[in-house]
Amino acid sequence: MQINYGRLLLQTAQQFSDKTALVNVERQRSFTFKELHLLTNKISNMLRKRFGLRTGDVYGNLLENDNNSLFSLWMAKSDVSGLWFNYRDSYDEHFYQIDYLNPKLVFVENEILEKENYYKSLRQRKIELVCMDNPTEKLEGVHYFWDLIEEASDAETDIEYDIDEHITLYRFTGGTTGRGKCAAYTLRNFLAGVNQIYGFHENLIDSEIRYLHITPMSHASALFVLPVHFKGGTHYTINLPDLNHFSEVVQNYNITSTFVVPTLLYHLVDLGLEKKYDLSSLNLVFYGASPMSPTKLENLHNKFGHIFVQVYGATEAWPIVIMLGKSDHIVKNDKDRKRLSSTGKVVPGVEVRIVDDNGDDVTKGSNGEIWIRGACVIKGYYKAPEETASSFTKEGFWKSGDMGYMDENAYIFLVDRKKDMIITGGFNVYAIEVENALNSHPAVQQSVVIGVPHESWGEAVHAEVILKNGSYVSEEELIHFTKNKIGKYKVPKSIHFVNELPLSAVGKVLRRKVREKYWQGLERKVH
Repeated sequence: MQINYGRLLLQTAQQFSDKTALVNVERQRSFTFKELHLLTNKISNMLRKRFGLRTGDVYGNLLENDNNSLFSLWMAKSDVSGLWFNYRDSYDEHFYQIDYLNPKLVFVENEILEKENYYKSLRQRKIELVCMDNPTEKLEGVHYFWDLIEEASDAETDIEYDIDEHITLYRFTGGTTGRGKCAAYTLRNFLAGVNQIYGFHENLIDSEIRYLHITPMSHASALFVLPVHFKGGTHYTINLPDLNHFSEVVQNYNITSTFVVPTLLYHLVDLGLEKKYDLSSLNLVFYGASPMSPTKLENLHNKFGHIFVQVYGATEAWPIVIMLGKSDHIVKNDKDRKRLSSTGKVVPGVEVRIVDDNGDDVTKGSNGEIWIRGACVIKGYYKAPEETASSFTKEGFWKSGDMGYMDENAYIFLVDRKKDMIITGGFNVYAIEVENALNSHPAVQQSVVIGVPHESWGEAVHAEVILKNGSYVSEEELIHFTKNKIGKYKVPKSIHFVNELPLSAVGKVLRRKVREKYWQGLERKVH
């Protein structure tokens, strides 16, 4: 089916014309729906007329939230494909992605040009660069964004393409277990994601929503861009996940909604910022990307009320396929308390299967791998047929690699990543269960559990733990505490206390980085 996405955005701009669509807090910029539409028309026309990019060509965004928000998913009105970099990735990761997709043009923050080797490496590849701020020196192949905008046309792009075939965007998977793979998105994927959120039984998003992007818009935070925009809500952006700054913005702008990873919420409470700032305008906080400790979640409810919604999705399954709503978070008894450990129910428009190693459905309550199918699921990884064949079925299901089960009420419980399961003495141990037990100790801020080599058991359960500021618990005490929470064979045999854990830019603990310390030099990474 052909689609003119620019027309869809024009209709939204006409409906909410003079209402504020976007506020870049740190840049002190504000755009109405009409202004944002005309600006993104100019960017689209600039790509085609100034730089000669056409269907099949790629441009890249190496930008922080304030600037990235000027592009985002509005740019699907162009027939040029976007590449979203994670701004805080390494040089090696950036150039791995650049060489994989060969963009002709990259939009950059000025500080990128000041980093060693970036400018030279980009220009060696004959890539044109556009700085979002006026460059301090004149460099070959470098252009100033707002000069280009001044001369660009704001006429409608009037571009049509196949909603199921044209690639609008490339993103690389997070790589928590290895080198990221390149996901290729069609417009169907993004519009399906909008309908999935709207179809949820709770009416979560309306025209009064004031949504703050604190996590990178190049990643999970982007999943709320179109649902908020099409409803006539307002987006706010900040660049760094500094919690004092976040709290100040919530207070000053009466922010009603945001998306965070659990780590940020833990720190927010540990720092007591809910007492220092007025955060009462928040009435909807989405959380995801990593599991939330049920004990800590109850504590958050006591402080903020029932404003939390858990979301589950993935780079390959955009953006939300399972959701635990506000009402699901209300705890009146032990049954309700157990539900907090789930990730929720499947949203409308998505199919989920839980299967065994043979790809057959397991019975209710039995563990298996979660498979997902729907219009939101990508067709595969770009230029990676073997990875696509191993991760997607011919029938269109994506094999998530997440292990879980569905209970009698259709709530889905995650137990771990399939490839991260620990096998110790012949018993299967799922790290998330051990982490929840550790995290329920009042002195523990965060933990990660892995299997480490053991001569007798194959693998031994090991934990790395961050303690709260000013708190203390010994290794022996914490192990004893955990014994009262879970089965004896699941209890960590060793615990190391650390000041930090390796995190991806979106706040996920990089379990493979923790594992590497203990498995280096061994041919097999599991026993």
